[in-house]
Amino acid sequence: MKNITFIHAADLHLDSPMIGLKHLPQSIFRKLQESTFESFSRIVKTAMIKKVDFVILAGDLFDAADRSIKAQTRFRKEMERLADADIQVFTVHGNHDHMGGEWAHLSLPDNVHIFSNEPEMLSFMKEDVKVHLYGFSYPTRHVHQRKIDHYKKVDGGDYHIGILHGNLEGSTDHGNYAPFSLSDLTSKGFDYWALGHIHKQVILNQSPPIIYPGNIQGRNRKETGKKGCFFVELSDAGQSFEFIETEAVMWTEATLDCSSIDSFQGIMTECLKLLEAVRYEGKGTLLILNIESVSLSPVEKKGLDNGDLLELLQEQEKDEESFVWVSDLRYSDKVKWNRAQLKKESEFYQEFFKQTDQRENYHQSLSQLYAHPIAYKYVENLTEKEIEKIVDDAETMLLNLLMKSEVKS
Repeated sequence: MKNITFIHAADLHLDSPMIGLKHLPQSIFRKLQESTFESFSRIVKTAMIKKVDFVILAGDLFDAADRSIKAQTRFRKEMERLADADIQVFTVHGNHDHMGGEWAHLSLPDNVHIFSNEPEMLSFMKEDVKVHLYGFSYPTRHVHQRKIDHYKKVDGGDYHIGILHGNLEGSTDHGNYAPFSLSDLTSKGFDYWALGHIHKQVILNQSPPIIYPGNIQGRNRKETGKKGCFFVELSDAGQSFEFIETEAVMWTEATLDCSSIDSFQGIMTECLKLLEAVRYEGKGTLLILNIESVSLSPVEKKGLDNGDLLELLQEQEKDEESFVWVSDLRYSDKVKWNRAQLKKESEFYQEFFKQTDQRENYHQSLSQLYAHPIAYKYVENLTEKEIEKIVDDAETMLLNLLMKSEVKS
């Protein structure tokens, strides 16, 4: 039976600067700085344990086009480990680590095969099995052309694998680079599509498998959940794929309902229980904690308002190897309000909701930020869901404050 096995990973973003997180304790920040390297090392270890035939890296290996010496050195070390295990590597470069950047080039071992700037086919041989792999590397950061149109199946291969760092048409999560449709991919007659660019795991199609593995390590609060790669097997009997979790630090979010708790002590106790519930042995966790339906006296609630609860939760985690660090603590009071009723009661609320409902205004405001000559480098476009959540959260916060001020008066 003819079969091959391989690892499919993407969006390594090695040496990501972890922008906006330097306020973390030094030990935790160092762990986060090392997390992309540690996660990639785990992927390489998995490839060696499973004795795969090759590894596919579907773009954005490095976080920037001017890839650092540190990132290149660490990457080369992992490639040498794979070379020693006789494992080949097929990689493309994406919009973050495009080939048009300027950097001090460090050589890579012969087992690493990098696709050129135009779609091409590279082959892999194992005994009586021949695999054709297709892909291209970004020549510049912005590739908006439909490169998928230039992927041509070459006869003679037992298996055909497409590698594409690009955006599914209609998706707004990331920049619309090298766009494609699902039918574009299925029509090529390939046995597997190894995608990159989207930082969350998405299985677009089961047969043939068309998969975004997501990035290998979450870098901010938007990149929550498990991260890793896929172990894939193609054979005469069909195909199988398995997600392998490898992140060193996990971003996660949790909500605690405190509607039945009437003391600061009680809320703190429940928070500590929650921290233990989300702790992972051997991994760090960065937690966004939402506490809902708080109904405390002004004296008891002072511990939330002045940051005492957050400080207490963080203090015990500074020196933990498997830490659960509460990066953000938000709470909402147990205040009830009805949108429709408020509109009827006051012209003020009618105008208030009219303004919050005009979502196009937020796009206009954000466009100035995205067009800023400096800020655009550090800000990724917000998705429609993210904008909606920000607006809804702001509306809720303002209404809660208004409700409380009315009660006091």
